[in-house]
Amino acid sequence: MPLNPTDMDIDTTAVPATEFMDEDPPALNEGINNVAALIDELKHEDVTYRLNSIKKLDIIANALGVERTRNELVPFLQGKKEKRKKKVYVKVQSIDDEDDVLLALAEELGKLVDAVGGTEYAHYLLPPLENIAAVEEASVRDKAVTSLCHIVEVLPEDHLEKYFVPLLKRLSVGDWFTSRTSATGLYVAIYKRASGTLQAELKTLFTQLAEDVSPMVRRAAAKALVNLVSEVSAEDVLVTVIPLFQKLAQDDQDSVRLLTVEVLVALANRLSKEQTKELLLPAFTSLSNDKGWRVRYMVASKYVELADSFGQEIARENFTTAFVNMLKDTEGEVRTAAASQIPGYAKLVDKSVILQDLLPCVKLLVTDENQHARAALAKDISGLAPIIGQDAVVDSTMEYLLPLFLQQLTDEFPDVPIGIERVSQALLPAIVELSEDKQWRIRLAIIEYIPLLAKQFGSKFFEEKLLELCMSWLRDLVFSIREAATVNLMKLTEVFGADWAKTAIIPEVMKMTTDENYLHRMTTIFALTTMAEALTPIMVKESILPTITEMSKDPIPNIRFNVAKSLETLIPLLKKDPSTVELVNSSVKPTLEKLSSDQDVDVQFFATRALESNV
Repeated sequence: MPLNPTDMDIDTTAVPATEFMDEDPPALNEGINNVAALIDELKHEDVTYRLNSIKKLDIIANALGVERTRNELVPFLQGKKEKRKKKVYVKVQSIDDEDDVLLALAEELGKLVDAVGGTEYAHYLLPPLENIAAVEEASVRDKAVTSLCHIVEVLPEDHLEKYFVPLLKRLSVGDWFTSRTSATGLYVAIYKRASGTLQAELKTLFTQLAEDVSPMVRRAAAKALVNLVSEVSAEDVLVTVIPLFQKLAQDDQDSVRLLTVEVLVALANRLSKEQTKELLLPAFTSLSNDKGWRVRYMVASKYVELADSFGQEIARENFTTAFVNMLKDTEGEVRTAAASQIPGYAKLVDKSVILQDLLPCVKLLVTDENQHARAALAKDISGLAPIIGQDAVVDSTMEYLLPLFLQQLTDEFPDVPIGIERVSQALLPAIVELSEDKQWRIRLAIIEYIPLLAKQFGSKFFEEKLLELCMSWLRDLVFSIREAATVNLMKLTEVFGADWAKTAIIPEVMKMTTDENYLHRMTTIFALTTMAEALTPIMVKESILPTITEMSKDPIPNIRFNVAKSLETLIPLLKKDPSTVELVNSSVKPTLEKLSSDQDVDVQFFATRALESNV
């Protein structure tokens, strides 16, 4: 005898719920009251309460037990059927009309397999998910499809055709495009487990969806076809999938055609080189020259992936012309997408193609009117340097890449980055030119890339060509440049090592301690203090500390209080090594004590702070 909803028990104790009873719940223990409250909240007027309860369905289900979850909770969550004349089943009204609640419900239902009694009873969860899979909001439908795919993976074999296939058929022929759209996402999940006879039926049903009158359904079919390619047999690829792909690729809606680009990649990865050239190359040519810019954009954004899937031989023979056309496309979005693919495609073709076909396009893109195209180029173009910046191609490098980097460094659009991470020696003149540019922000940009250049050039070449330039920045009129120059010296120390810095950099910095310009003397303090973090404590003792201590006698107060700040930074470094720790008391502390009684209040403040915090 079925349970009366008004007698709803939780672990043999009555727990009322507004859907099942009208009376208020009795005062039971806290755990049961909490479950009763959650049940009440399922129909609460406030969506926040309903959402909270839906997210705790597992708690409600565990309290009710598997049988009552199957027979009462799940049917309640399923909602009510709306009856119409002359039709037995038309539409099911969901438990809720709020998308957030339905989204959470779709997700939670997929997690209730154990709560309804395990895989043998998982089919009880199909009806409510079927209802949700037909709602208007796409994100809700997608979540329902995900949960349905999860359930179909655990359903017993005999339940597939008994419960899931009928559901799939109902969704596939539903009156509303929403249900048919959801149906397309379910075919791969069941196809993997279906018998040969069922697979044949599934292919027929899917073909009908791919030819649906609604563009939304055809779009969904095109998306689903990508995953279906890897599941069907080689024969079915040729007999079923490719005809579907070819028809979708010629659809009158560009929103459908653009989704076939990913299908093209999947198919090319399945077919032989001969089949790919015969069956897929015409489709590629058509899509890459499509009248809809969004289709061309999709091809451009997937160009390297397409070329890889077709194979290098086919790509070299048939892909370059289309790629050049996209780099010169009338739509900025297409040019932007194509620009991001340049380095990857360049690896697949001969250097002659790069120099004769790609670099002229690069030259145009450098000054492209579309700022996003310039940004995409700048982000990825550094990958060309190691490809064309070697061997005997210096002239071409100087002709194309040098203007490129010059333009990017001076681009007014902030999202255009500077891409010279692996620039060749052929660009050194440009580096020198930009490092002396009258605009300090350009000089700053160059400084930030010097450590990257150092890694490529090596210490010997760097000392000969760029070290003098790096030292000159310490005397720049702009403070931000001088500050960046000190950080640059520390990074160079990290690149080439402390021993290199001891012989190449520190002696040059020391020369500035007697400079007449107090700003240059102060920069010396900044440089030595910053570099100290990349040196050993012994080097700090021998090369840094004596100079900093001596500069505490400088007549300029700004110099003296920066000495105090420098000593505050050096103390932790000296304490790291037993052989230098005694210097804190023997050298640093006396200097700070003297500065703490300085006539200048700022000097006193920083010296006292250093003493209190470290000594």
